[in-house]
Amino acid sequence: MTTACLFLIPWLWLVQPAAEAPATGVERWEATIARFEAQDRQTPPPAGGILFVGSSSIRLWKTEKWFPEAGVLNRGFGGSEIADVHHFAERIVFKYQPRVIVFYAGDNDVAKGKTAERVAEDLREFAELVAKRLPATDLIYLPIKPSPARWKLWPIARAANARIEQELQSRPRCHYADIATPMLGADGEPRAELFAADRLHLSDEGYRLWSEIVQRAMDRVKPVGTP
Repeated sequence: MTTACLFLIPWLWLVQPAAEAPATGVERWEATIARFEAQDRQTPPPAGGILFVGSSSIRLWKTEKWFPEAGVLNRGFGGSEIADVHHFAERIVFKYQPRVIVFYAGDNDVAKGKTAERVAEDLREFAELVAKRLPATDLIYLPIKPSPARWKLWPIARAANARIEQELQSRPRCHYADIATPMLGADGEPRAELFAADRLHLSDEGYRLWSEIVQRAMDRVKPVGTP
């Protein structure tokens, strides 16, 4: 090897592109959102349906099974927080023009260390955005569930739920569907039969309970066009 080549080797190393760092912000969901968009291009969902959106408790919900005649669309993505749904709302909420949004998020927010105040504030901002962009749409919020796996975080989650419930009471077309209280047994702890083996996500019995509560909430939704 010539002296000139030896001289160039360090410079060639310096100009090699660095390995990309794994995405850690909202961009980590880009591939998931792109898949939703590909599904929409292949089978465009009709406007005016019922949109389920939020974290893994939404993603794992067999919504077509529990709501076979409701015309539901599931856009849950596991691990997401309220701010993630807010960020992608243009692409996975507003374009569908749903008449009802069923929203579960906040669980991962608390697990990531957010305060009750921050979680409630993020939900308030999302509710305001929905009211601005979809004034005839009803928002049904499902509070953070009390799970065995995250039981130590329940005081924070419960405080966030209380703040959110109070906030939504003052907002037209916003509904707080309390799935949390019925998930607690007589001893005040989570009912084991409502959870899957990981003690975080729901069992079929858990989804049965949630579906009954959401159905009652949807039955109370005002018809489109009423104030």
